[in-house]
Amino acid sequence: MRIGLVCPYSLTIPGGVQVQVLGLARELRKMGHEARVLGPCDGPPPEPFVTPLGNSLPTAANGSVVPLAPDPAAALRTIRAINDESFDVLHLHEPIAPGPTVTALLVRLAPMIGTFHAAGDIAWYGRLSKGVNWIADFLDARAAVSPQAKELAYRYLGGDYEVLFNGIENDLYFRDDSSRGATNAVFFCGRFEPRKGLAVLLEAFEKLADGTELWVASDGEGIDALKAKYAHDPRISWLGRITDAEKIDRLARCAVFCAPSLHSESFGIVVLEAMASGAPVVASALDGYKNVATDEVNALLVEPGDAVALSEALTRIIDDKQLATRLRLGGLERARELSMRHLAEIYVEIYHKVLERESVDPDHHPKSRIVRMFSDRVLRKPQFS
Repeated sequence: MRIGLVCPYSLTIPGGVQVQVLGLARELRKMGHEARVLGPCDGPPPEPFVTPLGNSLPTAANGSVVPLAPDPAAALRTIRAINDESFDVLHLHEPIAPGPTVTALLVRLAPMIGTFHAAGDIAWYGRLSKGVNWIADFLDARAAVSPQAKELAYRYLGGDYEVLFNGIENDLYFRDDSSRGATNAVFFCGRFEPRKGLAVLLEAFEKLADGTELWVASDGEGIDALKAKYAHDPRISWLGRITDAEKIDRLARCAVFCAPSLHSESFGIVVLEAMASGAPVVASALDGYKNVATDEVNALLVEPGDAVALSEALTRIIDDKQLATRLRLGGLERARELSMRHLAEIYVEIYHKVLERESVDPDHHPKSRIVRMFSDRVLRKPQFS
């Protein structure tokens, strides 16, 4: 099956949706499908199966700055790429995010499934939903990565959604060697944004024993103020942005991974990555993280913003090796349940269903003929006499 996965975010900038799209494509290709990823790239494409659609523009959303490509040039590249590849099915991630996914919806050159990732308050949902909810009806199937993502999409777009999950490529993360948990380090990894809770973690870390380290793999506007505030503490290592390989290495070696976010987490992919690496986890008790983690089973969950509770949970894991081992084993089991292969198999079933429906009734969308006429005009090559 020829499958086109369309991502609205730059594939060369770290992000949870990008990780999911690239990981799903890799798994589909392992299963024998011809999967390609289309998306913006601010540099060389990260994989040979990526078709770049131009550079991105920083856009504010949900307390983050996300790298979108809403410009006309990217739209034209999207249409041409989809037409040239002749995909059997298109899989749009964040279907109404400005840029390539909305373009793909507009031209509808193949049957489409949309996966909704976001939760919380997303600016473009409010601004665009009234104008694009009719376009969202072109989706042949809708999925959401969590109940919270489903709630946001349904609030603005209506429709039916199958709640799935984010998958993890376990073979990339698990490392069974003597370096596992070989340090007393707490590890934080993620973009620097206030909602990610790094300031709370730093406050909690001040209360930890002298022999404990903190690895901060983060960069972004505003982080210099925190560096200056805690410059007196030599236990803190400010790593900046790190490669995936270094992240995986540090996940294996840390004593505990901490995800102290304050709000607006749709699905705890960073928590799942830590679990797959065998790192014990302390995380905020957010609904998004609870989709992955269960308190005292495969993680310790604390109230968001509570530095005292966070410090106590971190200390428990560092001091109690039996607890750390129990949480590690529980996390590995949870990661196996949420494997990328399992997720890919579910999506393939959905692809087959939409293709079967399309073969029976290619005009089952009321506006399909109009959209095809529009697409033909955009793709028509100029004729010269």
